Amino acid sequence: MPILSALILLTALGGCLVLAVPASRQGLARLIALAAALLVLILTVALFLRFDSGAAEMQFVEHYRWIRAGSIHIDYHVGIDGISLMLILLTAVMTPLAMLGSWKSVQERVKPFFALLLFLQAGIIGVFAALDLMLFYFFWELTLVPMYFLIGIWGYERRIYAAVKFFLYTMAGSLLMLAAIIALYFFNGATTFSLPEIAGNVQQRSLLLPAAVEVPLFLAFFLAFAIKIPIFPLHTWLPDAHVEAPTAGSVLLASILLKMGAYGLIRFCLPLFPRSCIRLAPAIVALALIGIIYGALVAMVQPDLKKLIAYSSVSHLGFVVLGIFSFNNEGLMGANYQMLTHGVTTGALFLLVGILYERRHTRQISDFGGIAHVIPVYSSFFLLTTLASIGLPGLNGFVGEWLVLQGTFLVSPRSAALAATAMILSATYMLWMYQRVFFGNPSDSNRRVPDLKLREYAILVPAAVLMIWMGMYSATFLRRMDTATARIVSDIEAVRQQISPTIYRVSR
Repeated sequence: MPILSALILLTALGGCLVLAVPASRQGLARLIALAAALLVLILTVALFLRFDSGAAEMQFVEHYRWIRAGSIHIDYHVGIDGISLMLILLTAVMTPLAMLGSWKSVQERVKPFFALLLFLQAGIIGVFAALDLMLFYFFWELTLVPMYFLIGIWGYERRIYAAVKFFLYTMAGSLLMLAAIIALYFFNGATTFSLPEIAGNVQQRSLLLPAAVEVPLFLAFFLAFAIKIPIFPLHTWLPDAHVEAPTAGSVLLASILLKMGAYGLIRFCLPLFPRSCIRLAPAIVALALIGIIYGALVAMVQPDLKKLIAYSSVSHLGFVVLGIFSFNNEGLMGANYQMLTHGVTTGALFLLVGILYERRHTRQISDFGGIAHVIPVYSSFFLLTTLASIGLPGLNGFVGEWLVLQGTFLVSPRSAALAATAMILSATYMLWMYQRVFFGNPSDSNRRVPDLKLREYAILVPAAVLMIWMGMYSATFLRRMDTATARIVSDIEAVRQQISPTIYRVSR
């Protein structure tokens, strides 16, 4: 079986197998789910090693006829380049860690919980591999259902509100995107939903949409992706979803699902609507800058650990959008790498908060203090992750932010300077949070908190290794994205040369 289909089918079959386990064998259900996730990880590492980083075309392509109904031609068409490879690898790494993070905290409805995690993983891999617009939409919507139930059933006090809000926001954007996909299909001659073919027609100018058509289509795609990232002011669903979700839900939401929006901008908006991207870039960059600074300022005043991390994601993902719309190799490479580093670092932060919540059943910063004296090993892992989050040189968070700032500076030094202030704010709220939680004199309730257990070492050690490896040896990952990134930049630069905008000119 081709490897991309194997990744999707094995994950989905693993979820079905978990559901087939007798209700009395909850431990077996957990083990089967973890085994399926680890098998997917092994296959993804093999995919990573076999990937040809020097090839510009899509690799491991599978293309089969799927749905034929009148003029509708939908194909099963999947393939990856360096960008999608890295995001699939991130998915494969974080899913088993998320499972281990909820290994003990989920004691009711264990089978459906772990099955939904696997179905969610299958949908995410499909999103990153799909090269047919309708197939992409199918997987995009597939990821919505498991996350809705993960929040709504296994979440905390306001879980129903958070789940419905998450569902409505995402569904609204998705329906706009579906309408735009159908319209684009007919504007292209009603022959194919193939992304490479339609994007090729756009590049060769055989499909040249007038601005009155292209801009609405672009905005429909953009809003779907902007909600998922989320971009200010479409971010309000995110803090509620993170706070109410179980640990595994928060980890996968922060690590991977948010990246689907940024991936959509890179994979669909840039090649399909390059003129609209260029013309509307100043407004999008302005929203990204507002989100970067706003997210950091709001994170600074949060009393809840999860909500603080959620608002920090709004800030950090603003860097991703900023890098994408710099339209140069440095900025786009930084955006891709920032997605990976944010996935590892923020996922680790949510895992760490989940471990602490299991011991103290509270996430309020004011309920802690002095626990570094009680659980020093846990505190050390938390400190490493905090330093990675604020972009300390030598750790993973520094590389992506530096590349984004470098790419942005080539376009607009003023925008780069504004974005750089958020790095100062990030250090302020993260280190202040760490001081309040870990330093001082521990209260009686905090003196009885146990340090890490073996299962928790199995969660945190791989995350710590990745944070250090990605900071010190970033070329391991960057060189696999370089060719794909250069191709995207070259294509959009060719379009920019044709329309020669004066409002947002890329400097060299």
